[in-house]
Amino acid sequence: MALHLLVRLQAPLIAFGGEAIDNYGVIRSYPALSMVTGLLGNALGWDRSDADLHNRLQARLRLGTRLDNTGQRLNDFQTAQLDAGDKGWTTAGSVEERRGGSSSYDSPHLRYRDYHANLDALLALRLEPADESPILEDLAQALDKPIRPLFIGRKPCLPIGRLVAGWIEASNVLEALQLAPGQTKGPMRLQWPEGEGRLEGCDRLLDVCDERNWSSGVHGGWRPVREALISSEEARP
Repeated sequence: MALHLLVRLQAPLIAFGGEAIDNYGVIRSYPALSMVTGLLGNALGWDRSDADLHNRLQARLRLGTRLDNTGQRLNDFQTAQLDAGDKGWTTAGSVEERRGGSSSYDSPHLRYRDYHANLDALLALRLEPADESPILEDLAQALDKPIRPLFIGRKPCLPIGRLVAGWIEASNVLEALQLAPGQTKGPMRLQWPEGEGRLEGCDRLLDVCDERNWSSGVHGGWRPVREALISSEEARP
């Protein structure tokens, strides 16, 4: 049996970002491994330039997700007339200035962003090896008292409550998701890493590209995961 940290992601809007194409920002059904790594790194006070820290944390992370409420998908059309002299805030507390030539600001900036509305996602995660710093308890403490403001995917997506949802002793990530309280009576969607449990006859195996090379800032590579849509009765271990 291994200790797993439960994290609940709830917000009016959530963005489990996928591959951005031009001015379209799409979303995935489940949070990417890189997104959760970034969320934890932000809580710990790490900077994006701390590539070695992020890469190592991402490699150690064993992550599964249970969608207790899939909510609805919302497409937001955004338009803004920006000026070269405009400034903006950052979560680091420093002022961000605009770049580009003067012709970059002749027309409004148009873009589309997808969001999950009223989604309720429960994460079960652990670290391997468990005794390497940061340990799982360090992550829980950082989520409760983050060094910087936390958001779920994009800056407007602020959580509505405490992220830490408790602890579970389980033999693998799937069992942790099954044992965790708060399951709904209707069908539930789950995703967990290959090798972290099976739902024979119910799950499917697929590859996802959701790991970030924090040195180059580029996503690449594939990892195998299992997904399932099951009833609350099937969810019991």
